[in-house]
Amino acid sequence: MGYAISAGVVLIVFALRWRRMRRERRLNINLLWIVPALLLVMAGALFWSAPPSPMVWAVCAVALAIGAGLGWQRGKFMDINVDPETHGVSQRGSPAALLFLLALIVIRTTAREVAAYSESWLHLGATTISDVLIAFALGLVVATRVEMYLRARRLIDLARRG
Repeated sequence: MGYAISAGVVLIVFALRWRRMRRERRLNINLLWIVPALLLVMAGALFWSAPPSPMVWAVCAVALAIGAGLGWQRGKFMDINVDPETHGVSQRGSPAALLFLLALIVIRTTAREVAAYSESWLHLGATTISDVLIAFALGLVVATRVEMYLRARRLIDLARRG
């Protein structure tokens, strides 16, 4: 029953998001660094307070790299436009980005369930799983924002030249 409620909530949120995503929103590229910086501070504090073992650090590095790769792809899905006259930047959500995010949630939930059932034979504790997911999320968010920033800068430069 808990899974059905969770799935229902996620589907409602995604339906509302789907409706709103076709509207363009102003994108201030100079503020894209704030969320990744906050996440980096929080992740750093968590890793500082309970440092992982060398093996978990290695797994976290792999999770960070996978998250960065997926985040870069997610950033590419975002629709970014520059007004040729004002050079104002706007962003519009893309259905592909939303479906990509939904797929990541399904994969994360499945991985968490598999890890919970396999805790006894993999010897993975909740802290280890949490550390890996934090590293993955950090890579995902940072790479998404970096890709969006770089692409927006290119589009602004093209608009100013042409």
